[in-house]
Amino acid sequence: MSEQPIAHTENWVRQVIMKYNLCPFARQEVERGSIRYVVVDEPQPAAVLEALMAELHLLDEQPEVETTLVIIPQGFEGFYPYLDLVDLADALLGEQGYEGRYQLASFHPDYCFEGEPQDDAANYTNRSPYPTLHIIREASMEQALAKYDQPESIPERNIEFARRRGSDFFVQLLAQCVKP
Repeated sequence: MSEQPIAHTENWVRQVIMKYNLCPFARQEVERGSIRYVVVDEPQPAAVLEALMAELHLLDEQPEVETTLVIIPQGFEGFYPYLDLVDLADALLGEQGYEGRYQLASFHPDYCFEGEPQDDAANYTNRSPYPTLHIIREASMEQALAKYDQPESIPERNIEFARRRGSDFFVQLLAQCVKP
């Protein structure tokens, strides 16, 4: 079961995130092969948090792995229960002394920015085939941002792009990512 969510997520990274430059730092890591994809098949928060901790330890021990996408294909289909999991994961980073070393980005098939309507195309900048926790090395992010002209403009540029393309465009893109 793990192979399919990984393949779908890799497709999403390449065909959405990288192709449309939603993350200007993704291409380098895709080309370096430094992104790790891990599936958590157990739909319980404790299992996800355990897997998250294992990945943090792995990242500590293997600096050649730049980042990990923890894919959760079942158990967190609802966006609000997923947000509760994200809160638990963020708290765990702090409790385990990882705050300031790693940060989490979150993606979900039904992602919705606070205060925005569910059908706003801008939400697709954080929509993925499966609920996903993205572990990011803060030092690497700081280095990448220092080399990027006006990094604070990235979210606004992505939102503008998404709204210009529209929801239907992204629905089709995500559907293509999960085709066999």
